[in-house]
Amino acid sequence: MTRVLVVEDDPQLVRALVINLQARHYGVDAAPDGATALRLAASRQPDVVLLDLGLPDMDGVDIIKGLRGWSRVPVLVLSARQASDEKVAALDAGADDYITKPFSMDELLARLRAAVRRTEDTPLVPETTLVETEHFTLDLLAKKAVRNGREVRLTPTEWHLLEILVTNPGRLITQKQLLQEVWGVSQSNKTNYLRVYMAQLRRKLESDPSQPRYLITEPGMGYRFEG
Repeated sequence: MTRVLVVEDDPQLVRALVINLQARHYGVDAAPDGATALRLAASRQPDVVLLDLGLPDMDGVDIIKGLRGWSRVPVLVLSARQASDEKVAALDAGADDYITKPFSMDELLARLRAAVRRTEDTPLVPETTLVETEHFTLDLLAKKAVRNGREVRLTPTEWHLLEILVTNPGRLITQKQLLQEVWGVSQSNKTNYLRVYMAQLRRKLESDPSQPRYLITEPGMGYRFEG
């Protein structure tokens, strides 16, 4: 059973989420504040976290950072905050998706299914389990990235994006393909997701993120990996 941790201080919304998730055979734990959320995340080991940013005891971004210190569990932010800098802050901290309130339950459940799919291990052909470049090494089987001898932490979404690109070296992967594969959506207005995540990957892996050597943008079309 897939376990979901709901971190939300609005009792009515918590009740609606619990009812809808349990009806679809998810196991659900709920936390009304950040301290409880971090404790439950450690003890219950959820498969995905639904997180409100506006909690009574701490900001949701700090919770994401706390989780990312030891876990790669997918985090879907549920927030009334609509400013793009708020979204970027949450994604930069390690969130995997950002859903603005009010939202439809169908959309939330679709995003949730996509997040769970991203974390499921998919068998890789032997030729693509290890990618070595001059500046970094990726072990796709162990989900381990090493740059300059030091391990680099990547979120599940970052790994998924990276795997698609590095297992298709030299090939242009369109924005639509990446959005469909990683987020389960193909709307062109979601390209800001790609920009944010590609910027994060370049910052973590490239020697000069402003002039990437490996993770190349084809303006208006998509991205490709040059090994």
